[in-house]
Amino acid sequence: MGVPAFFRWLSRKYPSIIVNCVEEKPKECNGVKIPVDASKPNPNDVEFDNLYLDMNGIIHPCTHPEDKPAPKNEDEMMVAIFEYIDRLFSIVRPRRLLYMAIDGVAPRAKMNQQRSRRFRASKEGMEAAVEKQRVREEILAKGGFLPPEEIKERFDSNCITPGTEFMDNLAKCLRYYIADRLNNDPGWKNLTVILSDASAPGEGEHKIMDYIRRQRAQPNHDPNTHHCLCGADADLIMLGLATHEPNFTIIREEFKPNKPKPCGLCNQFGHEVKDCEGLPREKKGKHDELADSLPCAEGEFIFLRLNVLREYLERELTMASLPFTFDVERSIDDWVFMCFFVGNDFLPHLPSLEIRENAIDRLVNIYKNVVHKTGGYLTESGYVNLQRVQMIMLAVGEVEDSIFKKRKDDEDSFRRRQKEKRKRMKRDQPAFTPSGILTPHALGSRNSPGSQVASNPRQAAYEMRMQNNSSPSISPNTSFTSDGSPSPIGGIKRKAEDSDSEPEPEDNVRLWEAGWKQRYYKNKFDVDAADEKFRRKVVQSYVEGLCWVLRYYYQGCASWKWYYPFHYAPFASDFEGIADMPSDFEKGTKPFKPLEQLMGVFPAASGNFLPPSWRKLMSDPDSSIIDFYPEDFAIDLNGKKYAWQGVALLPFVDERRLRAALEEVYPDLTPEETRRNSLGGDVLFVGKHHPLHDFILELYQTGSTEPVDVPPELCHGIQGKFSLDEEAILPDQIVCSPVPMLRDLTQNTVVSINFKDPQFAEDYIFKAVMLPGARKPAAVLKPSDWEKSSNGRQWKPQLGFNRDRRPVHLDQAAFRTLGHVMPRGSGTGIYSNAAPPPATYQGNLYRPLLRGQAQIPKLMSNMRPQDSWRGPPPLFQQQRFDRGVGAEPLLPWNRMLQTQNAAFQPNQYQMLAGPGGYPPRRDDRGGRQGYPREGRKYPLPPPSGRYNWN
Repeated sequence: MGVPAFFRWLSRKYPSIIVNCVEEKPKECNGVKIPVDASKPNPNDVEFDNLYLDMNGIIHPCTHPEDKPAPKNEDEMMVAIFEYIDRLFSIVRPRRLLYMAIDGVAPRAKMNQQRSRRFRASKEGMEAAVEKQRVREEILAKGGFLPPEEIKERFDSNCITPGTEFMDNLAKCLRYYIADRLNNDPGWKNLTVILSDASAPGEGEHKIMDYIRRQRAQPNHDPNTHHCLCGADADLIMLGLATHEPNFTIIREEFKPNKPKPCGLCNQFGHEVKDCEGLPREKKGKHDELADSLPCAEGEFIFLRLNVLREYLERELTMASLPFTFDVERSIDDWVFMCFFVGNDFLPHLPSLEIRENAIDRLVNIYKNVVHKTGGYLTESGYVNLQRVQMIMLAVGEVEDSIFKKRKDDEDSFRRRQKEKRKRMKRDQPAFTPSGILTPHALGSRNSPGSQVASNPRQAAYEMRMQNNSSPSISPNTSFTSDGSPSPIGGIKRKAEDSDSEPEPEDNVRLWEAGWKQRYYKNKFDVDAADEKFRRKVVQSYVEGLCWVLRYYYQGCASWKWYYPFHYAPFASDFEGIADMPSDFEKGTKPFKPLEQLMGVFPAASGNFLPPSWRKLMSDPDSSIIDFYPEDFAIDLNGKKYAWQGVALLPFVDERRLRAALEEVYPDLTPEETRRNSLGGDVLFVGKHHPLHDFILELYQTGSTEPVDVPPELCHGIQGKFSLDEEAILPDQIVCSPVPMLRDLTQNTVVSINFKDPQFAEDYIFKAVMLPGARKPAAVLKPSDWEKSSNGRQWKPQLGFNRDRRPVHLDQAAFRTLGHVMPRGSGTGIYSNAAPPPATYQGNLYRPLLRGQAQIPKLMSNMRPQDSWRGPPPLFQQQRFDRGVGAEPLLPWNRMLQTQNAAFQPNQYQMLAGPGGYPPRRDDRGGRQGYPREGRKYPLPPPSGRYNWN
């Protein structure tokens, strides 16, 4: 499922689910960065219990950002990741649990998509490098100007895969980061932190969901826990709905399409490498003082409230006169299942269902029309009723032909409008546009920084007239080139009526014409449509995939070995007779090991991340599996316009042949490589103020060798098993920093231990229901919210979770003060930069602050400061589970926590300045490295070490 397409559709159809985050920024005093105090109440007027981080959504933008300069080396990448987590933590401020999950070895069904992505990334990277070098040579040959080419190793994002040295180092860095924060940050004081690194098998988001499912099945679980999950993948919305937790929120960066990217040659914005002309960089500002400023602001975060989405879905899916009892939870599960048909990470979407064509709405309408005949719901706790799904699919199949014809009509209409638009723009383009100092400016922008003013307008006008006279006269019959300039004398012959339009990809299937099914199977599968046996096999594999994906979302991985063995999906009209198809999976399957997965998903160009003998299997012509690693491969656009939308036609990896080839090279692994090739588990961290701290210390002191049950009364009801960690972080032991620019932790009080989720029988079914005792949040939507706009104005998301939040307001005195201090020309103050006259200080307009008085001027009293908290005390300071009216008995761990001294003195955790809030590392001369005020220009470490600094 395309993330941008689905998110765009969802935000337009259900706009009130989105809430803009209120973010408190760190302050700076005398060059010292003061981090945000996350122990204070959440400025978004909500208190979260648990925060889950899908770390791969953080690692990628921090290691190779698209809208800002990339970190220079691996150390800067790690610090960027730390800063990103700090920013998320200061927004969400969890009070019980922080769960950090990195993608481990994925199921085979996901590995096929990973293989396609990594082969594409390698191919596109090499093609971009060749194109960049070609354009550079052409520009320099023409005398163009380009900055000197930087000699640095290109960061291969394929290293963000389990089993590589990068992921192993990341796990070490995150252990250090967690220990530092638990020691020094007051917001982390009573927090339980669980780290599931890349050695633990499973995708990050599914490891998080598996943890939630297993905790929900425990008798001590609080059914009113408020969860917050960070991630940008579209499937997180489905996974959040599948938990049936009443309070579930997703935080993600606001999606802004078409962000400007710098040219890879001249580092200027406004064009791509292929359009670079090698022009000198324009001066930014009068003295080029804005040269290093980034054109893009820091990305903003938004909340997606799934409880509000549930309100929308309940209204939309409610049906009257059903032959069975309506259950909103079951209907939401059916909605999640139907979304799989428009595409997901494991199956291609059906040809007739495109999300941009409102395919989900079409499915919902068919579902509501057919459900009266089905006699019940499509799914139950992750299991599919194929008899009822067949009725839905055949109903879609009846309108497939009309869908294809309408799609063709819409595409033709769009191309026709685009062609008319190009003609209109060409006709309206002026014959001459002055450049340089005479370039037209928008009204009021002539005095903007960097704009040039004509010092000799008479001379400039003369040069413009001479330029006009020297150019050939333009007659009404003169032809124009594609860019709107006059063509050479005599003109050129137009190749076709629409020669200025972009060439359309060839489509041999032509779904809008009769015989489309025969052509589809012939072109895509190279079989005749009359081959009923083959079509049945494709449909059966797709049905198995639907059952596998739904089971994966609701119960966990049903089989680590299953995958869809085709590049394309069948038609909805082919889903006849699927009720008799088996949907069971082989039990007892095991995931790949990390290095085995690397061999299954990496192209030969990324073989440097593998041991030498393993790498040889990818490049040696005599290798028994050389056919798994083609140097080039075809991309079928499949009716799309761009290559990234097409289907990469890669051969599927045969697991038996791969394992047989690896048996010969396994003895070549070093001890370090063998360690990285093993599967691990989760690690739990707590600080000295946590009730579990002394319990875990006692386990290490007694040297317990058997797994021990986690006491839920000490950990907010969390249950599982503890086992001793050989590489544990223990109190009074130095925690060495894996990043040279950050200091070691010499006064550590944090302890870590291996943690394992509660275990269940393989055939156990987690019920997809609302738990007893769960209270639905108060309704958020009002009648006006069902409409996308109100009174003709475009809908805008609210700020924070409180819709009655008072906006910041400045009174007249505040505006007069702004008039005094704002620079001339940048505001409307009556005094501008001039000092106010003495009469201004008469009366009560200005009063100096007395000793001990709050540092907030009276004239700004209407602003809502962070320190002022109106309303009841925050939830994390109240007795937990006391969220409703009436006397509800406290659970055991709350009675215990009440007896402990919860008073916290911030001065016990005074922090010294350092990158991202870290105390600075002492250098060899005994001094302290200062914290840079701009960007991440960190001081260089000593020459010794394993890092190569350019």
